[in-house]
Amino acid sequence: MTMPFYVSPEQAMKDKADYARKGIARGRSGVVIQYDAGILFVAPNPSRALHKISEIYDRIAFAAVGRYNEYEILRKAGVRYADMTGFQYDRQDVTARGLANWYAQTLGTIFTDSPKPFEVEIVVAEVAEVLAEDQIYRITFDGSVNDEHGYVAMGGQAEKITTVLKDQYAEGATLSRALAAAIAGLAAQANGDRIEIQASQLEVAVLDRSKVHRTFRRLTGSRLETLLTEAVPAGTRQQGVSQPGGAGKAKKTAGTEAAQASQPPAGEPAGQEPADGGDDAPAS
Repeated sequence: MTMPFYVSPEQAMKDKADYARKGIARGRSGVVIQYDAGILFVAPNPSRALHKISEIYDRIAFAAVGRYNEYEILRKAGVRYADMTGFQYDRQDVTARGLANWYAQTLGTIFTDSPKPFEVEIVVAEVAEVLAEDQIYRITFDGSVNDEHGYVAMGGQAEKITTVLKDQYAEGATLSRALAAAIAGLAAQANGDRIEIQASQLEVAVLDRSKVHRTFRRLTGSRLETLLTEAVPAGTRQQGVSQPGGAGKAKKTAGTEAAQASQPPAGEPAGQEPADGGDDAPAS
């Protein structure tokens, strides 16, 4: 008679957490950042069919990183939860705080009860009439909720991105300056892939404070190209990201030599970057 294999609860939870973190780290990170007229969402994403950023309700949006099929399940469930709450009670009862708590309970239950946890990290944000009342919540794979202010990075390289955002972020910044700060943070990822500073390689959206209903807007095409030109000079897009309001010093991307911006210091030639390898599907 064979003895049953025993794993302590502490070890089981640790193994699940390590598994989820490794899965999330395989994809690229994303940034959510406040600006004077709303909340900005930026994520590297060459796909136009699979979105990392989506609308949930009138003034609420959802952003995620990790395994696409899993966070798409959460997005659809969140839309149903918001619609049912608004229908049964009142549209004002649908809030980012309530949605974040619901996501936390859902992810916490999956993490505890399921053999395999979801490899996802999500952000739920709600734009208010004034900047000080905006709500941004980060929910991790184990159901933990963090109330964020000003900006938040999610994904495997979140700590490195947050370090950059701490220096770049300015409360009440314009949209172009907030976009420049977000791109500078994303360029700090050290996952072996180059961040393409091109409209076709980015998914960008905003919650527009000036709108009463349906505040969610995607920024694409010429509008995004114009913002990128204002945020990141065209001559620096292939080598790094200039700091908003700074001296034009480029950020270093993963797997490259120190790439310089439009005016590198004398005696320090600009580094060459490898071709973009992309994310490992289905993580994104």
